[in-house]
Order: sequence, then C-alpha cells, then structure tokens
Amino acid sequence: MTEVVLGVCGGIAAYKACELLRLFTESGHGVRVVPTASALKFVGAPTWAALSGRPVATEVWDDAHEVPHVRIGRAAELVVVAPATADILAKAAHGIADDLLTNTLLTATCPVVYAPAMHTEMWENPATRANVATLRSRGAIVIEPAVGRLTGQDTGKGRLPEPSAIFEYAMGVLRNGLEKDLQGRHVVVTAGGTREPLDPVRFLGNRSSGKQGYALARAALARGARVTLVSANVTLPDPAGADLIRVGTTEELRKATVEAFASADVVVMAAAPADFRPATVADQKIKKTDDGTPAPITLVTNPDIAAELGAAKRPGQLLVAFAAETHDAIEHARVKMARKRADLIIVNEVGVDRVFGQDRNTVTVLGADGLTEALAELSKDDVAGRILDHVVDRLETQVGDGQPL
Repeated sequence: MTEVVLGVCGGIAAYKACELLRLFTESGHGVRVVPTASALKFVGAPTWAALSGRPVATEVWDDAHEVPHVRIGRAAELVVVAPATADILAKAAHGIADDLLTNTLLTATCPVVYAPAMHTEMWENPATRANVATLRSRGAIVIEPAVGRLTGQDTGKGRLPEPSAIFEYAMGVLRNGLEKDLQGRHVVVTAGGTREPLDPVRFLGNRSSGKQGYALARAALARGARVTLVSANVTLPDPAGADLIRVGTTEELRKATVEAFASADVVVMAAAPADFRPATVADQKIKKTDDGTPAPITLVTNPDIAAELGAAKRPGQLLVAFAAETHDAIEHARVKMARKRADLIIVNEVGVDRVFGQDRNTVTVLGADGLTEALAELSKDDVAGRILDHVVDRLETQVGDGQPL
C-alpha cells in the first residue's frame, strides 16, 4: 500500500480534494490528509478523517510525542498538495515551515506534486511565477492550472484541474518516480477521432475515444515534458498540466498539429483522422427522397498529416505514428511507416469492441531502425509508458551521436 500525503490549502477548491481523496483510498492507497488551518474553514477535520480513515492534524504540536512534523514527510511515498495556493507555493519556495503541512514539505524526500488553484492575476504575478520556477528547479512538480470558471464571475487560468485528472497525473508520477527523462522536451500528442460534416446535423467519423492519446499525454507530463494535446471530439477529463487544443475536423487537426510541430521535439500521432471528407457540405439537413433512395455522396481525400510532418522533420525531431488496421496489420504498418517517414509506428488491430473505447490495448511497436516489439495486452497507461521508453531511448541516442535537437 502506497503512503500518500494529501495537503489541502485554504481555497474554495478545497472541497474538490474530497473527491481526490476518495480516488486515492478506493484505489488502495493509504492517505494522510494534512490541511492548513485555512483549509479547515472550507472543509472540516471530521470530513477528512472520515474519508481517509485516519486522524487529521494541522499543527506540529498535535501528538508531539510522535514528532509528526518529521515523521509524516519521511513516511510518504508521494505528496500531493491540492489545492495549492499562492501562499503555500511561496512558503515552499522559501523554506518557510510554520505549520504541519509546510514542515511535511521540507522533510519529504519523495515526489511532491502541487496542483495550484488561484485567480489568474495571482497565478501570473511575477512573484508566483518566480516561486513556481524555483520549486520546479528543485525537482518539485507544479502542474499548470486549468482554464475555466473561478470564484465568483471570474473566468481564466487558475482553476484547479479536475480531481480525476490530478489523480491520473499522480499515478503517472508514482509509476515513473523522480526520473524526469523528458524534462525540457516539448511533446505534441494528438488524440481522438475527427468528424467531417455532411450537413448541419450529420458527419463522417470513427470510433476512436482518445483514451490512448490521453494516456500518452499523461505519461509524458509525468516524465517532465511540456505537453501540447490536440484533442478531436474527446469527452475525457483534461489531463492536468497539458496545453489543450480542441479540434473537430481533420483540417483543424492538421492546422493545430503543424503549428505545434514547429517547436516540438516529439510528435505522437495517436488521433484517428478521417481519411475522407464530403466534397460538399449541405447547408441544410439532407432529406430523404420520395422513393427512399439516398443521393450519392462524393468523397475527397483528406491530407495525410503524419506524412506531411515526416517530410518536414528536422534532425532530432521524432515522429510516432499509429496504424489501426482490421487485417494484415504489420504489413500495412511497415508500408505506412516508410511513406510517413515515421521513427516509430504503433500497430493495433481494431474493430467493433476491439481497442476503440476500451481501457486496454494490444500493440506492436515497429521502428524505422528495425525494432519489432509485440506487447501483451496492457492498460493504455502502461502501453503509453512503453512507447515513451522507446522515444526516450531514441532521443538519448541522438544526443549521444551529436545530432542537433
């Protein structure tokens, strides 16, 4: 059982930490909640004790004989502070220890994840930005806050990411530990399935749920990367810390991905763009004919985004493509890898109730360097980790060969 410390600070988002606590405990982790005095004004100690099944203390003087200000941090395998206020970020950056939570942060030797929540002006203030930079330089993980509704009528960057997204991020940190082998890298991930409109109410699409792409985004974030996630018609919770770009059609996906590609070290094309689109889009709903015979629909071919990126790759950039096939998957994938000039291509056989929308995946990883690795059925998070292992290996080889990045 992993020992997790959940630090909770005084902000209106403190109530969301109750859901985060539930996710940790229901997945089998032991959780010690350490709220600040201000946090208890939003959610009381009995709530934290009941949900965690453990006593709650906020002062170093509580149960002093057990030396909690040292013991809690030493025993933790992960510390998550959610919500993390501007105040706690400042105290942590400057080594101030004036309550149990700040003492715990100073004694913890495990990964520490801060999930900030504050008004936009506070997040963008130079003092906060400097504190965040200081914490990150020391190995702490400060998730980028979400954009959305804040306290009152305000909207902007500073919203606490959804508890499920923070939990998934934390699980990635636990899997990867303190190793940040993608630190300083920009990873672009595409996810989901595009939709090509036929008329105002109908579209051509596919069954992609975006789960594998979102798992890749989470895994890259946990390994220290800056992640741009181009998401096509996905209804999953936003991965905490990713720069999210929502798109609908293949052309929108292409435009966003090409733009992000310019500064990317790695592009992972996990989305399923539609190969074809209607030549024309009706401006009104297409009606049935009197005899019930549908009018023919002329299709045109969409651009091959991965091939376009492969042709424009600069030395040091990596392109990871996906091949979803219904038959002869490996043979088709090898042809695609060569045509798209991909460094890696991830192959899976798909169909109704196979891969699309599922939580597990069975893939084969092919490399332009001759790699062939068939993975047994794994969770999509584990598949993402194995794919990124190959990405990191190739990035490190390029650096060792003196190639430019």
